[in-house]
Amino acid sequence: MIHAGGAARVLAAGGVRSLAFEASKPLQLSSGESLAPLTVAFETYGALNSARSNAVLVCHALTGDQFVASTNPVTGRPAWWPRIVGPGRPLDTNRYFVIAPNVLGGCMGTTGPSSIAPDGRTYGLRFPQFTIADTVRAQAMLVEALGIDTLFLVAGIGMGGMQALNWASAYPKRVFACATVASAARQSAQNIAFAELGRQAIMADPEWRGGGYQSTKPAKGLAVARLAAGIANRSDASLRQCYAEARAFAFDAEARGTLAAPGDRFDANSYLYLTRAMDQFDLAADFGGNLANAFTGGATRHGVFAFTSDWRYPPSANQAIVRALIASGAEAAYVEIDTEQGHDAYLGDLAAFETALTGFVDSAASERGLALSGGGQ
Repeated sequence: MIHAGGAARVLAAGGVRSLAFEASKPLQLSSGESLAPLTVAFETYGALNSARSNAVLVCHALTGDQFVASTNPVTGRPAWWPRIVGPGRPLDTNRYFVIAPNVLGGCMGTTGPSSIAPDGRTYGLRFPQFTIADTVRAQAMLVEALGIDTLFLVAGIGMGGMQALNWASAYPKRVFACATVASAARQSAQNIAFAELGRQAIMADPEWRGGGYQSTKPAKGLAVARLAAGIANRSDASLRQCYAEARAFAFDAEARGTLAAPGDRFDANSYLYLTRAMDQFDLAADFGGNLANAFTGGATRHGVFAFTSDWRYPPSANQAIVRALIASGAEAAYVEIDTEQGHDAYLGDLAAFETALTGFVDSAASERGLALSGGGQ
């Protein structure tokens, strides 16, 4: 199934599957630097049809991973999107070939700060700075190596939604449909501030050691960073469920653990790099500041999904995407789900969201000529 001209090979270790690109096939970064060799870890679910027209790419959020519909063999954490990806689910693995890569700079098998550099030492802060666009280029290398020319659908949440939008902008002829969930085309000042708070906490931890930690980790700093992110991901109502009314401002151990998860085994330097890539994301910047120009001329169908209580990526940020899509002439649908679950609503049991996403995917599949049941064309 790999068609990379001998420049890539599949690796498997510790339950993590990856595609390793040799030095002869470097990833060209927006900074002008190149990254080689490059490894992209990924999982796949379902089967690719004979026409290779049913591939779906799922882009994970900040501290997510490629184990979208299966248990993470490294951390033991369960699948993070089992209500969306799987047999009979909105992204039905009886119908679609789902590809879920670990993000560039991540810490679950894809090359990042915790990886070994060509000189045999851990990259650490020597790892080159990268952008969301660089992440998408790495994913494109993976998709091409899997012998897939076009994607039926790219779907992403938060940081993954940024990647999905970048896919639709950079590769409009290779993406048939795009589902953006609780995301934005530009990182807000509030999100940048929360991210900077987290980064400062990590760098203030003595165990960070200037980014050169090895056997010991800056666990306390990372826990504070994850706590800040966890607070931003919750709505007012869900935060009140974490803290008893009488102790509304008491951050007890149980509440901290609930909000800070999932921080287990996440690499602190990866957190620094990924949040900086998100902070720098501004899809309109390369198009004269006009977001509509980023999608002009494309034929991708878009579904944009927002949650009413999400103040990390509020409905207004998602509506701005839709206005730009309509202005560009793109086919766009917008769904706003009424929920008290905040940004993390995409992880929960939310029938309205699942129904809306299923409707969008089924409509796009019909336009694509894909069967509406398993064992299709």
